[in-house]
Amino acid sequence: MKKYLIVAAVSSAALLVSCLSASALTSRVTGTSTASVADMWAKIGNFCGISSWHPAVGDCSLSTDGKERTLTLKGGGTIIEDLVRWNDAGHSYTYRIKSSPLPVAHYESTIKVVKHGKGSEVVWSGHYDAKGAPASKAKGAIDGVYKAGVDSLTK
Repeated sequence: MKKYLIVAAVSSAALLVSCLSASALTSRVTGTSTASVADMWAKIGNFCGISSWHPAVGDCSLSTDGKERTLTLKGGGTIIEDLVRWNDAGHSYTYRIKSSPLPVAHYESTIKVVKHGKGSEVVWSGHYDAKGAPASKAKGAIDGVYKAGVDSLTK
């Protein structure tokens, strides 16, 4: 009997882990440009430079250690993000949201620039969980943020 209880407990735990990981959402938006990788990275490669290219960001302030940015949104609201990884040679950085009005939790995202033909491609991707809203609304919000930024960079 103990053997069956242990098997049932392990199976239940595996099912729970499977269900929890299945709730993770992902977003990925790409855009190509005739700009070189170096020129595109010059726009993106400043952790607080997002206010100069993302249409929703009005201002960005950087912590003294350069690892936390506070974004002031043009429509109101503030997002605080932590830099997780920086790869200047690989033209990418990864960051996490600490606090935000967006309907997401456990958000981590990477933006990078790669060579594409004679130009470049911007790839913005992330994974997160919905928080306080249906998954479709959370995904729509993040997809919209990425698309607006990538479109602004690659137009």
